[in-house]
Parts: sequence; C-alpha cells; structure tokens
Amino acid sequence: MEKMKFTKMQAYGNDYIYVDATENVPDDPGALSKRVCDRHFGIGSDGLVLLCSSDRCDFRMRIFNPDGTEAEMCGNALRSVSKFAYFHGLTDKTSLTVETLGGDQKVDLFVEDGEVVNISAAIGRPELRAEKVPVVPVETRGCGEGLEDRFIDRPLMIAGREFRASSLSWGNPHTVLIVEDVDDIDIEKYGPVAEHLRCFPERTNVTFAQPVDAGHIRIREWERGTGETLGCGTGCCSAVVVFNILGLCGRTVEVEQPGGVLSVEWDDDDVVHMTGPSHVVYEGEYYV
Repeated sequence: MEKMKFTKMQAYGNDYIYVDATENVPDDPGALSKRVCDRHFGIGSDGLVLLCSSDRCDFRMRIFNPDGTEAEMCGNALRSVSKFAYFHGLTDKTSLTVETLGGDQKVDLFVEDGEVVNISAAIGRPELRAEKVPVVPVETRGCGEGLEDRFIDRPLMIAGREFRASSLSWGNPHTVLIVEDVDDIDIEKYGPVAEHLRCFPERTNVTFAQPVDAGHIRIREWERGTGETLGCGTGCCSAVVVFNILGLCGRTVEVEQPGGVLSVEWDDDDVVHMTGPSHVVYEGEYYV
C-alpha cells in the first residue's frame, strides 16, 4: 500500500480534501471521495479535489462529489486548490491558470509575509444551462454575448409554491430562486424538489437569493446531491449576475451566506470574479 497526504481546506463553508496528484493520481478517486465524505479518516468533507499536472495551464483541478461522480468546477474549490499549491511549495507564482472541466480559470493570490491572505478567482462568463425552460425577455444590463436572448426570468412552481426563477451555469448549473427573505424558506422542502425538476436538462444546484440593496444580497444554497451548504461561490456569482440583469444590484456586490461574506464583481468584459480567504483546517495521511 502507498501512503498519500491530504489537506482539508475550507472556504465559505465548502470543506474539501485536497491531494497533490501531480505525480500520482489515485486509481479510483471517485471511491476515495465517497470514503472521505462518509467521514473516514475522522474528518469528513464535501468532496475530493486533486491537483494534477496540465499540458496547457499551471495545474489541472479534478473535483469529485460525495457520491463519487466527477464535477466540472467549484469556485471555492478553485480558490482553495490554488492556495494549496502555494502553501505546499508546488508553485511560487501568485497568478495561476487552472484547468477544469468547466474551462480554464484565472486565480490571483494575495500574499503578505509569505502567507496567502486572500484569493480572487475569475470564473469566466455566465452561460445558460436550461434550454428546456421557456424564456421571458427582460431588460438586460451589459450581460454576456448572446445571454440576453436566452436568459430565464419566469415563474416556476415548486412543491406548491411559486418562485421567480432563473438559471445560469459556470460549468455546473445553478437555478436562482428570488425570495423576499432567505431565512423564511424551508430549504429542506423546496431544494430537493427544485434539484430534480424535469424542466432542467440535468440536476441543478439551487440558489435561494434575497436582494437587500445595490451592493448587498443574501443567499442560501442547496447543493445537488448534498443538501444545504454553508456557502457556495458559484451560487453567489449566479445570484449577482441574475440580480444585476434584473436591476436589483450593481456589478460589485457583497454576498452574505451562512459561511461568510464573499465579494463578487461582474466586470465590464462580463467576466465574474469572486474574492475571499480560504484556510487549512486539517492535514493527515492515508493509504491507497
């Protein structure tokens, strides 16, 4: 048996196990992710992230869900894996390009006294990932090319309650459900129903989002296959894009979620940036 090291890192409620797989990729990372998420090793996590070699980028990130399936991308995992690389001396660069199934992503590390104190990830332009849902035209505010023709803003009935719904993708789909107060929503009731609605061509993450003012919104997140999470970076970004197009917030917004406040900016080139810290909470070893 071979011993491998792992690091648990947290960003806004997302807890993943990170492994340096630049030289050796586990034979069955999906099965390993299931073991980790079942709290083997006494730690538990939201999934497994492998830092792998890349032919075109600084690194490649592979991310596996609690059920063992491979995911396309997670913004918080992306930021943390970049800090993981710097923390373990795998790079001394503070600007990185990371290959993911959801596309090549740009990450900037902010370093003080040798420590990464903040991380900004440019997770690209939003895309629609729900072609089966009818589109209701809305007045758009500089959204990405072609997005205005496909953007969703429509009533959607979920478990007997009507929501105002939209859908975007960052390599993983998010349904944004606009609500007046996120604290007044039974996520355990509506989240799993929305996740499996047939109007979406694949299972979706569900972002319950509340507008507060032009620079502040609140969200709670139902993660497909997992349940409610303390935080979700791409959920935050989805809510900002949706609310900006609808005139409910600006392009630079503080997004409040149970895991903390994440800064999100939708820049003039229609690229979305998410900025916030990440920290190591546990390190250990296992045998494969």
